[in-house]
Amino acid sequence: MTSNRRRRASFRQELRGNAWGYALVLPAAVYTFLFGYITLPYLIISFQKYNYRHGLLGSEWVGLANFKFFFLSNQAWQVTFNTIRLNFLFIVFGTLAALVLALLFNELKSRWFARVTQSTILFPHFLSWVVVSYMLYSFFATDFGIVNNVLEGLGGAKVNWYASPQYWVQILVGTNVWKDIGISLVIYLAAITGIDGTLFEAARIDGANRWKQIRYITLPLLLPTVSILSLLALGRIMYGSFDMIYAIIKDNGMLFSTVDVIDTYMFRALRTIGNPSQAMAIGLYQSIVGFLLVFGANFVVWKFNKDHSLF
Repeated sequence: MTSNRRRRASFRQELRGNAWGYALVLPAAVYTFLFGYITLPYLIISFQKYNYRHGLLGSEWVGLANFKFFFLSNQAWQVTFNTIRLNFLFIVFGTLAALVLALLFNELKSRWFARVTQSTILFPHFLSWVVVSYMLYSFFATDFGIVNNVLEGLGGAKVNWYASPQYWVQILVGTNVWKDIGISLVIYLAAITGIDGTLFEAARIDGANRWKQIRYITLPLLLPTVSILSLLALGRIMYGSFDMIYAIIKDNGMLFSTVDVIDTYMFRALRTIGNPSQAMAIGLYQSIVGFLLVFGANFVVWKFNKDHSLF
C-alpha cells in the first residue's frame, strides 16, 4: 500500500511539475487514441463485403476476395513500385541534403545570417501542397510556364511537361526535398549543437582541421539521429504522400505510369467503385508491409550497432 501511495504521489508531482508539457502532448495523444486505436476493429472490413445498413457485425464475410481485387489488377505492382521508389528517393535525397546543409550552417560565423537563412529554408514546410502545386504549374505550364519560356529563349523547343511522365520522378523528388528539408535541418542542427564542445577542442589541439573534425566527430555522432529518423521514415515508405501527389498530379492519367501511388489509386477506386472494403484491404496491405520493413530494417541496424536502432 505504501509503495502504491508513493507512486501516486510521484505521478501527481510529475503532472504538476510538467503541466504545460502534458497539455501540449494531450491533443496528439487524443488524436492517436481516436484514429490509431479505436479504429483498429474496423480492419475487419477488409475481409467483408461491407454493407452500411448491416454494419460491422452484420456484413457478409468474403475472406481474401478484397485483396484479390487489388493484387489481380493490372496496376497493383506498378503503384506499389512507384510508392516505394518515390519514398525511397525522398528519404535518401532529403537526408543527404539536410545533412549537408546542417554541416554548412554549423560552420557559419554570422549567427544573424544563419537564423535568417534557416527561417527562409523552413518556410516552405508550412505551405499547403495545393499552393505548391500552383507554384509548380507556373514553372511547368506548356504555354506560359517559366521553364518553357527559358527553353524557348535559349533556342530549344517547348516541352509538354504534364504529358511527359519521364520527368516527374525528378520533379517530385526535388519539390519534396525543397519543401521538407527545413524541418530535418532543424533536427540535425539541434543534434550538432548537443555535441560536447570539448571533443572539438581536443581535436584542434591534436591538429585536426575542420574537415577532420566533421569526418571523425560530427558525422559519427550524428549517425544515431540519422538512423532513427530514417527508420521512422521507412515505416511510411508504403504511404505515397496522397496530399502531395493528388494536389500536383490530380487525375492526369498521362502521368500515372511513374507517379501513381497506392494512396491515389485507392482513392480513385473508392471514389469510382464506392467499395470501402476494397479500400480498407489496400490500406491493411500498406500497414503490414510498412510494419515488416520497420522491424526488418531495425533488426539489421541493431545487428551492426545497437545504439543506432529504435528498439
